[in-house]
Amino acid sequence: MKTLALHAGSMFDGFSLSDPATVYVAGDRIVRVDREGALPADGTALVDFGTEACLLPGLIDTHVHLAFDAGPDPVASLAAMDDETLLAHMRDAARSALDAGITTLRDLGDRDFLSLKLVEELAGRPELGPEILPAGPPLTVHGGHCHFLGGEVEGAEALRAAVRERHARGCRVIKIMASGGHMTPDSVPPHVSQYSLADLRVVVDEAHGLGLPVAAHVHGVQAVQDAVEAGVDSLEHLTFLTSDGAGPDEGLLKTVADSGSFVSLTVGSDPGKAVQPHGDLLKHVETMRKAWTELRALGADVVVGSDAGIAPFKPHDVLPHGVRDLQGFAGMTPLEALTAVTSVAARACRVEGRKGQIAPGADADILAVHGNPVADPAALFAIEAVFRAGVQVRGR
Repeated sequence: MKTLALHAGSMFDGFSLSDPATVYVAGDRIVRVDREGALPADGTALVDFGTEACLLPGLIDTHVHLAFDAGPDPVASLAAMDDETLLAHMRDAARSALDAGITTLRDLGDRDFLSLKLVEELAGRPELGPEILPAGPPLTVHGGHCHFLGGEVEGAEALRAAVRERHARGCRVIKIMASGGHMTPDSVPPHVSQYSLADLRVVVDEAHGLGLPVAAHVHGVQAVQDAVEAGVDSLEHLTFLTSDGAGPDEGLLKTVADSGSFVSLTVGSDPGKAVQPHGDLLKHVETMRKAWTELRALGADVVVGSDAGIAPFKPHDVLPHGVRDLQGFAGMTPLEALTAVTSVAARACRVEGRKGQIAPGADADILAVHGNPVADPAALFAIEAVFRAGVQVRGR
């Protein structure tokens, strides 16, 4: 098996920044990391990115929707596509993410389990897209948020059966719409709960019994409280919406931080596209910012779930912009923001040890960028190379 040595002037290994390093790759795995940065003397093929370059793990987006086209009306666009057309769009979306250095993503809502077909297509062909961790159609009430994806289900036995079906099909996570949302105007408002605490407990217990994590879409304060009490593994969006804009109290913030649930913040937007948040979100921005900053200060594990695909300012390569946004919206340092999209995100997606770090035995999902992303996250846009499972998919 051919070994390749990657050398750069610095390396962020998913946890900290170090000086010159040489990373050895054989097949789809990292086999050795020389933190002294010595060049190979045994004839091993070398790619030297230079003293101004930095090596880092491939990025991980914990919340995307490959089935949405990032257009002005993604719901209408999806409805107009048959499965073959939609799957072709999803292929393009996945490749767009990979070109941006996103080597792993969690798809938290597709139509009719099409993301699983895409997983099958990409198996053994890492040059075509990131590793996809699919949820299939999200669980929602009849006529509820994103019901058009095909996951309508109510009642304890039906919820258990839905979880079992997703496990049997090969889904890697269960997604449940604990509250209403913004993309389904005929459903309940985002701050209103869709499922009871008892329902959420049924889903969590069944999923955990099968070894699957649960990601809960939560906007409303009550939905957040119930999801945490039920034991979900990640809280998606976490906007703390209420009918009057009051937001969360300190007790709830501490409960969230102490729960062990990952806080998946919906940040990252293309600066070239106008951001047009829904009205209730716009008036809650400062409340959200304060809550997110406090959660980070309380020690919550924060990751970025970009929600790529839901709007023009959310293209499928948007995640690197989320690293920048974490500093403004959650008070994180650039180093903390980088860990949020690498090693912490790997834990949230249950692929730690294999993803989100540069270490012997980890997947050879590696980026080379020009500059120091710890000092300036803009370096993430100066990509010199992307390696996915040891295959170079972008760069010289």
